Amino acid sequence: MSYLKFDKTIMINLEESLTREILRTNRLGAYHCTTFVDCNTRKYHGLLVMPVPALGEDNHVLLSSFDETVIQHGAEFNLGIHKYSGDNFSPKGHKYIREFSSETVPRTLYRVGGVIFSKEKVFSMYENRIMIKYTLEDAHSPTTLRFRPFLAFRSVKELTHQNGYVNQNYTEIPNGIKTCMYPGYPELHMQFSKKAKFVFEPYWYNGIEYSKEQERGYPYQEDLYVPGYFEVPIKKGESIYFSAGDLQVATTKLKFLFELEVNLRTPRTSFYNCLKNSAQQFYYRPTENDAYLLAGYPWFGVRARDLFIALPGCTLSIDDPVRFEKIMHTAIPALRNFMQKEETDKVIKEIEHPDILLWAVWAIQQYARVQGVEKAKELYGDFLEESIEYIIGQKHPDMKLMENGLLYANGRDKAITWMNSTFRGKPVVKRTGYIVEFNALWYNMLCFYKEMQNSAVSDKIEKTIQSIELSFTEVFLNGYNYLFDSVTGTAVDWSVRPNMVFAVALPYSPLTRLQKRAVLDYVTKELLTPKGLRSLSPKSEGYIPYCTGPQDQRDLAYHQGTAWPWLLGAYLEAYLKVFGMSGVSFAERMLISMEEEMSLHCAGTISELFDGNPPFTSRGAISFAMNVASILRVVDLLKKYNDE
Repeated sequence: MSYLKFDKTIMINLEESLTREILRTNRLGAYHCTTFVDCNTRKYHGLLVMPVPALGEDNHVLLSSFDETVIQHGAEFNLGIHKYSGDNFSPKGHKYIREFSSETVPRTLYRVGGVIFSKEKVFSMYENRIMIKYTLEDAHSPTTLRFRPFLAFRSVKELTHQNGYVNQNYTEIPNGIKTCMYPGYPELHMQFSKKAKFVFEPYWYNGIEYSKEQERGYPYQEDLYVPGYFEVPIKKGESIYFSAGDLQVATTKLKFLFELEVNLRTPRTSFYNCLKNSAQQFYYRPTENDAYLLAGYPWFGVRARDLFIALPGCTLSIDDPVRFEKIMHTAIPALRNFMQKEETDKVIKEIEHPDILLWAVWAIQQYARVQGVEKAKELYGDFLEESIEYIIGQKHPDMKLMENGLLYANGRDKAITWMNSTFRGKPVVKRTGYIVEFNALWYNMLCFYKEMQNSAVSDKIEKTIQSIELSFTEVFLNGYNYLFDSVTGTAVDWSVRPNMVFAVALPYSPLTRLQKRAVLDYVTKELLTPKGLRSLSPKSEGYIPYCTGPQDQRDLAYHQGTAWPWLLGAYLEAYLKVFGMSGVSFAERMLISMEEEMSLHCAGTISELFDGNPPFTSRGAISFAMNVASILRVVDLLKKYNDE
């Protein structure tokens, strides 16, 4: 039975098919993303979306869509679909779809009368190139295919409109053309595996709408330029390959290149394989010497905190320690430059936040669990020592080590934690002072260093560890047996938030077993949902479960009750620490809801966040690295429990 296969009843029902998306990426930051029926609903959607460094950091949509038309006996059947005002869709090619699958590659099967026609798409792993295989599975009459390329040549953050500045010139190349709409952009090369006739017939399709942008309160209408159309005859049983990229390709090799890319893929035939593929889609190598993890698609770049939180799950949990080492090889020099107040890495953003070093060491700790402490010490021991010295030396501009051994961070006027939403320039959640996960990570960091040094640490570090063991509960644990999220002097925020779970989940904790159990019980009671932990308890003041509406409204709701799957990963890890083997069946049941996500929203991956109340609707980015990585770590952890 196919794991990601969808029949006609779902595909022709636009209320179902337009809410489901596919994503394919390469290692260069480029991607292909659209809905199951190839109707773009976001300005970020497109067949070929890629970085154009000369025009800034944003990705750019070059080829928005590629409409196919089947022609028999002069009758035309257009398989494309676009949304226009008034909920009008034209053409309505989705009505010809018989099934869609998204395992190895996205494959759509159409039936038009006696014609059975399939389309398979693959995005090149190492080039900015989309390739499509068209196969005429069955036909009883001579058949011609017509293709119309819808061009955008714009940033993913903008929309384009009909204008007189478009360069309509094109150049014929083997089995296709190349063209470029505006200066500064690369040329788009569109080629087929066999001779195709191109008819120059420039036309603007006006008023195409993107419903997701409309929902989010952004401009949502644009005009797309079609320079003309290609026509090519096709015989029963024949396959034709199409390529669109920023470089010309040898058309005789298109079949080989397509099949090569397919063979490189891990089929999405299970929950684990879906997560593995999704994890690999975040890999980003802008140069031969650098390696990063993108925070998510379609709009996130490289963010320091996301990188280190996601790194173990996206590499070690899929048996790829070499990838971990490559990314760390890029990230550690960037962290050292920051500590030494030198020029920071231009790719990694937000490296100045005070918890970044704490998460980086946590990632190294996960590496040590897999590859051994000695190897971790050999590769990263010096960095760990430098990081501790940096913190103890009071060198971070926004964080200080206090006499009680705890870290005190300044987040009153700027967002310094993962709860980083702002409103009118100020953080929505003012997490400042003693922050619970910062100090849980700090204690864990010092204990890991002690483990790495075989307990041979300085008196200062030993005394700091002992101080934290006393002061952590004095500062954070209250009479209701949960942990304060942040404490500023004598002022405390009684809101119940999920960050306390890290004091239970981390390998080293200043809490006793009974305290861990009490904290976990409180988190379970107040914050647990099938899609993750709520960012705020429904019983706390300011609870907003739905992250919808315009930007300001979403910013205010972003961390005020929404559910986050990456926190579910930490929660289940904590649960297994407390309950051991007896917690395995519960953890497996909790993952059922995550597995449901493989066939919802963006197939084979996990969205950024979910509403905190039923039906727990997906929101935000369609694929989020921290979520995928955290669930992968739980899957890997459960496997180890079951193997014992």
